[in-house]
Amino acid sequence: MLLLTGNYAGDVMNFGLAVQTLRAEGIDARYLAVTDDIASAAPEDAHKRRGIAGDFPVFRCAGAAAEQGYDLDGVERIAAATNAATRTLGVAFGGCTMPGAESPLFTVAPATMDLGLGIHGEPGVASHPLPSAAELADVLVKGVLAECPDGAGSRIAVVLNGLGRTKYEELFVVWKSLSALLSDAGYTVVDPEIGELVTSLDMAGCSLTLTWLDDELERLWTSPTDTPAYRKGAPTTAAAGSRRTATTAVSTAASIASADESGRTGGRFAAKAIGAIAARMAEAESELGRIDAVAGDGDHGRGMVRGSAAATTAARTAAENGGGTETVLAAAGEAWAAKAGGTSGVLWGAALAAIGRTLGDNGRPDDATVAAALQAGYRALTDLGGAEPGDKTMLDSLHPFVAAVESGVDAGQSWRAAWSAAVEVAQKAADATADLRPKVGRARPLAEKSLGTPDAGAISLAMCVATVAGLFPTERSETA
Repeated sequence: MLLLTGNYAGDVMNFGLAVQTLRAEGIDARYLAVTDDIASAAPEDAHKRRGIAGDFPVFRCAGAAAEQGYDLDGVERIAAATNAATRTLGVAFGGCTMPGAESPLFTVAPATMDLGLGIHGEPGVASHPLPSAAELADVLVKGVLAECPDGAGSRIAVVLNGLGRTKYEELFVVWKSLSALLSDAGYTVVDPEIGELVTSLDMAGCSLTLTWLDDELERLWTSPTDTPAYRKGAPTTAAAGSRRTATTAVSTAASIASADESGRTGGRFAAKAIGAIAARMAEAESELGRIDAVAGDGDHGRGMVRGSAAATTAARTAAENGGGTETVLAAAGEAWAAKAGGTSGVLWGAALAAIGRTLGDNGRPDDATVAAALQAGYRALTDLGGAEPGDKTMLDSLHPFVAAVESGVDAGQSWRAAWSAAVEVAQKAADATADLRPKVGRARPLAEKSLGTPDAGAISLAMCVATVAGLFPTERSETA
């Protein structure tokens, strides 16, 4: 498995942790960060450069290699070769506004542009007078051609990328001048792409990406593809994808067949709990977004709604097909991680899967096993995210909740009684995060602004455990 992202600290950390996790499970995993942004570091420090619109050709060629049957070493080689052959320079005419925010992350002075922007809403590294379309084309072409790789040929893939608020008509006006300049410089353009391919919400601006092609990269760049967001040519039957789907189906069917009646009862309750959480998140979406927008990007509520809704559908399907607790929670976790977006989705997915593995598909777990499952979910989050209690994250609510459940069970309480009593502990801990300064994530640079506002992830976690506790009387009647 090869994981690819732009070269941003958060991505490098999280995907590096993912590689470690996969390798620990016996899966050969690799990671490569794209480094195409020539404005973000000097050539001698190219490994420090950000990945911006150059992500597109790197992902495109690596994906084509995988589709054509290259082994993992081959796909990794293609990704590295494409990255080494790719250069990008971008400009911004205005900043982007994050969801839930009332103003852009940065502003560009009238009649100027920022040169060397980032795709995560970062401003440019230098300000320049606003040029005409032809002058802009000249700035972009000269800047990128100045970093032509040694030994590169004359055939190039070109991406003129809009950042979210630049009209296609304007892009094509710039393209007219760009294409003439590249032709005059002796280059042959191969299947150019003009449009919004790597955007930054509503940022006004564009970027030019060139990838110098050899015969192999050109074949991959021009190959057909069919994805939800990008289609080109006439795709062939994806035999490998069919095999993966079949393998997954067989694995899921085997898990369902192995569940006994007690496990299936647990699976039905797990699906009901996920559904109740989804309903609660839908009610709390605006509140969670408001809290998150104080020192974050304001999307936590939306992410929790998307993730829990997808998890509900997956969990119900697995339960209706006879899945046990582990199978249902695994399906829910996978869907939550896939659909939520952002860090919280991946973390919730990992936690649900870890809890499910401890509970299993057979039998009715005793009180100690349920407490151990919660602890496994907590460990999955710390191992994956690298955060600790006190960092102002969901762990600041989850850790005391899990500890309270374990303490109650150790004292002789049933897991339901211990869970119900721990709900108040989780809520108080979530509220107390208002006094903490964030040490990880997007809120970290705005630590002072965050003071006085609780962490949205901790608040949503407390809501979720309280929602599950509200189902216990029903669950007792169903499983007595």
